[in-house]
Amino acid sequence: MIVWLNGTHGVGKTTTAALVQRLLPDSRVLDAEKVGETLMDVSPGLPATDNFQHWAPWRPLVVDTARRVLEFTGGTLVMPMTVLVEAYWREIRTGLAEHGIPVRHVVLHADRATLLARIAGEHAVPSPFRLQYVDAYAEAARTWLHAAAEVVDTTHLAPDEVARRVADVVGAGAAPGVSTPSTTA
Repeated sequence: MIVWLNGTHGVGKTTTAALVQRLLPDSRVLDAEKVGETLMDVSPGLPATDNFQHWAPWRPLVVDTARRVLEFTGGTLVMPMTVLVEAYWREIRTGLAEHGIPVRHVVLHADRATLLARIAGEHAVPSPFRLQYVDAYAEAARTWLHAAAEVVDTTHLAPDEVARRVADVVGAGAAPGVSTPSTTA
């Protein structure tokens, strides 16, 4: 199984992934960003883009990497990765389904003020990359993302509480404070 932790940059996916991995037996963290970093190292470089997810090879490589790791290790992969383009999410989800890999799609959410404060508090100068996706996340959340996932509102939760909520969602259905979508898209 894959537990895909989605949400905008700076919401706490990487921190949560490490904590969730400790709560789920026989689980490992696989960061799909590393697949993108590999593509960024191709020389000469691939066509210019502001996000490696726009490169067509990234999505099937994520699927194949996850599939192969699961074939090798079994268990559960916890995958922290922002995917805000619905077509990209559907491509990944469909690819994993074609290999018979169940996916629990969990979106970590924080209200705008909390998210901006978290991003500002990370470094002396807030990350322009993270800031540029705040509005894109809000639009994706409004139009498709929250309907395609189970949402954990992290606004007033400590990281260990977020991880417990995610583990509860994965292990026993929706936990209190978690909205469950009417679709499994």
